[in-house]
Amino acid sequence: MVRWQSGAVDEPRTPVEVITPREVPLGGPRALTVRRTLPQRARSLIGAWCFVDHYGPDDVAETGGMVVPPHPHTGLQTVSWLFAGEVEHRDSGGVHAMVRPGEVNLMTAGHGVAHSEVSTTATTLHGVQLWVALPDGSRDVPRTFEHHVPDPLAVPGGMLRVFLGSLAGVASPVRTCSPIIGAEVVLDPGARLELDVDPAYEHGLLVDTGSIGLESTVLVRGELGYTGVGAARLTLEDLDGTGSRAVLIGGAPFGEEIVMWWNFVARTHDEIVGMREQWNARTERFGDVAGYAGTPSWLPAPDLPHVVLRPRVNAPNVVSA
Repeated sequence: MVRWQSGAVDEPRTPVEVITPREVPLGGPRALTVRRTLPQRARSLIGAWCFVDHYGPDDVAETGGMVVPPHPHTGLQTVSWLFAGEVEHRDSGGVHAMVRPGEVNLMTAGHGVAHSEVSTTATTLHGVQLWVALPDGSRDVPRTFEHHVPDPLAVPGGMLRVFLGSLAGVASPVRTCSPIIGAEVVLDPGARLELDVDPAYEHGLLVDTGSIGLESTVLVRGELGYTGVGAARLTLEDLDGTGSRAVLIGGAPFGEEIVMWWNFVARTHDEIVGMREQWNARTERFGDVAGYAGTPSWLPAPDLPHVVLRPRVNAPNVVSA
């Protein structure tokens, strides 16, 4: 939907589509509830971004936090970004790493990878899990892992941490296979922040704390505001006067149809069927995750629906006012 703030300033503003989250249990028997804004029925992609989960603040002492046994991925990159807490990552590429606040971990699944995610005993767990669909020419690359700690960048009205792509003159060294951006945005109390952005990109702003006016459209915690291609500047305003925080994602329209089911990104139903069979047969395509000691030791793929999986339909990349 497109929702406008009354009393907006006079200059023309970019239309904004508001995507509201739905609650989804994440992982195995000890499921962490997350707020999912992508994919949705109407919109499946923002640039190459195909998945957005927002979780916490979660009291790990009460809930048990995040415990996701080894599970597979294909055809995508996972992007982990925390505001609080700590998550232990292990994957079948032999990587054992910690996800910590302000540090991006990017895992490229490519042809196939398996990994586990377990939060530590840190009191609070709070962050986002994002996926990027790999273009056809890159979706079978070998599995890799990258870690980067972006420096905070002070800007008039707030602060940025650019963890992927380029924004405000800062470029992340982390390699991606499509032109995209990802950044944490912090607004000072009552501040107005203007960001110059690439007009060839579509963008999404996920509100983590506070409420934010994006181009005069009010976004509250957990909502994702979408702007289509064509905007060269985005205006963000802290509406509560207490400061706010968000994650900005964006990229050039992906231009490819994807079939997305469970943890797999493919192009056809038959590819998904094959990936599921190979994972449940524990083939070398995905490998083993060394060092994971939890129960169950891995997550079997669920049953496929009794329909042919079709490509995700994406709404037009220009929002109508």
